[in-house]
Amino acid sequence: MSGLYDLIKTVHILSATVLFGTGLGTAFQMWFAHLTGDPRTIATVARNVVRADFWFTTPAVILQPASGIALIHLSGLDARASWLMVAYGLYLLIGLCWLPVVWLQIRVRDLAVVAVEDGTPLPPDYHRVMRLWFGLGWPAFLGTLAIFWLMVAKPALQ
Repeated sequence: MSGLYDLIKTVHILSATVLFGTGLGTAFQMWFAHLTGDPRTIATVARNVVRADFWFTTPAVILQPASGIALIHLSGLDARASWLMVAYGLYLLIGLCWLPVVWLQIRVRDLAVVAVEDGTPLPPDYHRVMRLWFGLGWPAFLGTLAIFWLMVAKPALQ
């Protein structure tokens, strides 16, 4: 059982790393593309960010709970331990932020593509979408950091 546990724990850690790293990397790229104000740059970066979310983030989002449930089962942990309950809630919060962020990134991409094709500046809707994107990113980022801490510390919360 130790070999299987170690394999699943490795998958869990790697998928968490992919979630955090891809999230941080794509946010960095989106933000700095946004700061250029150049629709062509924004369209290219947003296209790649959307790809990264589908190719990397989505599989990791699925692997996290699947591997987590397996680890709980194999280790004999109480699935209702307080620190796990907080982690579940944070994961749900992060997901509730991430799903609209994916849609917002697609919208940013599409608005920038239209601006490039039409030779026009980015429309006001683009700036509204970016404000929402930025605002939703913070709770997801902070929630991810909190989950990392919970997984390492496993505190008894009351």
